[in-house]
Amino acid sequence: MTAARGRPSLTERRRQETRLEIAETAAALFSDQGYDATTVEDIASAAGISLRTFYRYCAAKEDALTPVLTSGVGLLVDELATRPVDEPLTSAVQAAFDSSASARRLADPEQARRLVRIMGTVPAIRMRWLAAGRDMQDQLVPVLAARKGAPEDSMEVRLLACALIDALSVAMEHWAWQDEPEDVVELTRRALNYLRIDEL
Repeated sequence: MTAARGRPSLTERRRQETRLEIAETAAALFSDQGYDATTVEDIASAAGISLRTFYRYCAAKEDALTPVLTSGVGLLVDELATRPVDEPLTSAVQAAFDSSASARRLADPEQARRLVRIMGTVPAIRMRWLAAGRDMQDQLVPVLAARKGAPEDSMEVRLLACALIDALSVAMEHWAWQDEPEDVVELTRRALNYLRIDEL
């Protein structure tokens, strides 16, 4: 049986679930015991899979987190696409961010803060985080273009997508490194308001 149009097949959905399970296991281990102290064997054992299975899904240890880095991309874009077109963009993006964040399975705030710090300080993972941000920008472009009534190849639309992702990333990094962290929702709201994107 073929997959419905636009929907992954059952086999592909199972692969995606396995990738995300490996990623979330790796994220927990990296957060709890550090990136360098965590081995591929540790991740495979904690995930209940063989090393062979691990390497079927991940070329190297630093690739294990990729699904965690990218899982919010589609969620945020999908949520933003459902927001009313006449809703101020700041409010729409904030609501989409809040909704997509609540759908993620890494719910422990302190673990999430440690993970963001790892993503920002381990060069191999930071490269993948930056790549995930660029992917999110590319996915945001058609949604923003539709809201703005502008062509997708518009420089202004691409700049807006870049500014939005950078604002969210900076807010998350700031939250992760605070000794007494503020509410992450309030930080993202401040970051988006600072951009004054509703005036663009």
